Amino acid sequence: MSFVEESGNLRLRRAKSVTLGNLVEGESRKENRLRTVQPDKPCHKHRDSLLSSSSGYTNYRGVLNLCIVLLVLSNARVALENIIKYGILIDPVQWFKVFLSRPTHSPSTLILFGLGIFPLLSLGIEKLLAKGHLSENISRFLIVCLLTAEVLIPPVVVYVTDCHAVAASFVLGFVAIVFFKLISYHMVNFWCRESSSPTHKVRRRSVSSDRGRRKDVRNGGSSSNLVSYPNNLNLKDVYYFLLAPTLCYELNFPRSTRIRKRFLVKRLLEMLFLLQLILCLFQQWMVPTINNSLKPLQDMDYSRMLERLLKLAVPNHFIWLIFFYWYFHSCLNAVAEILKFGDRNFYNDWWNSESIQYFWQNWNIPVHKWCVRHLYIPLLQSGVTKSQASIAVFFVSAFFHEYLVSVPLKMFRVWAFLGMLSQIPFSSFVEKYLHNQYGNMAVWISLIIGQPLCILMYYHDYYVIHFKSVEAAQ
Repeated sequence: MSFVEESGNLRLRRAKSVTLGNLVEGESRKENRLRTVQPDKPCHKHRDSLLSSSSGYTNYRGVLNLCIVLLVLSNARVALENIIKYGILIDPVQWFKVFLSRPTHSPSTLILFGLGIFPLLSLGIEKLLAKGHLSENISRFLIVCLLTAEVLIPPVVVYVTDCHAVAASFVLGFVAIVFFKLISYHMVNFWCRESSSPTHKVRRRSVSSDRGRRKDVRNGGSSSNLVSYPNNLNLKDVYYFLLAPTLCYELNFPRSTRIRKRFLVKRLLEMLFLLQLILCLFQQWMVPTINNSLKPLQDMDYSRMLERLLKLAVPNHFIWLIFFYWYFHSCLNAVAEILKFGDRNFYNDWWNSESIQYFWQNWNIPVHKWCVRHLYIPLLQSGVTKSQASIAVFFVSAFFHEYLVSVPLKMFRVWAFLGMLSQIPFSSFVEKYLHNQYGNMAVWISLIIGQPLCILMYYHDYYVIHFKSVEAAQ
């Protein structure tokens, strides 16, 4: 009985499973072999069209080249139409006047030089803390006052002086960078003091310099190049961090062994050429389009406003893409090469983003690292939920977006702030309903349309505040 069952099992196990698909496939192969010997010389066989997803075809390089050619030709036509209509509007001297005309009397230049005081004060506070001359509570109060002054004094100077809006926006960008850097500097030094205190036996991973030192010694290497707390508290260290292309402070940054001169020259040439291209495109293309948007905005002509928005979207996005390459690739790599800064991960493949969240995590890696390290993770450790921590990150980002726009224009609106906060529900919508290439298209549409919409709204408000009252008086 068992033998029969075993034999039956063996038979069942060895028997071939014949399905309808196998029969059809087998018949098709047999039929194809027979057809090949027929005198009618058959030339047809089972296959899908290339544009069908079932074909497995993926090489659309020619279509991409066609899109590039059409994009170049269409924009060349627009550029030619612009020159015929307005003439040559490019004036490089105008940009130099913004920053170099009487630099000692320029508020933006004075703000820029004044920023150097705050790192010195931060270094002094940290030295007093390391020597035990200050308590943590008093130092925390001093640090909060220092950072508040660093981020609020420049807007006051801009508001009470005749600081140029472009120069103010440029300088306030440096103010925001120094603000983030000083927060990271104080937090990391606090982690070092906390880990070296007798009550804390376990060091934090982000500042494990001594652990790296012991590891090198065990492996027979030299530990003299690693800096440990409080030996990092010196002018050379703090100013290297201020110049380094990162917002996150470390006691021992990864360093390259040499400066690649050819690489550096390429980046410097890119910086010079692309900056001039951005300024030329802005003067020749953006300014006339924005000025021509005033009449539809005054009349609240929605069809014309939409036409102006779409016309502004193309040059704005083109300039934004050039700016991305100029700043994140050319400028940051040039600075990193000069300083021998080893971490060159300034951006990831944000252009493949299929969600808003992926875009914000990958297009600006220095800011993303800072937000995760000094805001998101500390909030999680304090008991805040992940969604609440993410909203807090967006709030901080929205504040500084508004900071860089409203303060230079000397009018306090919330369009940039609301635009950033609107990314939260839009991100949820894209992740829930749009996937793969549709999500990527939604991300691109939000980038192309969102920025020019904010520009038009700020331009309308700026005109109403500064010019409409004057015209009414006349």
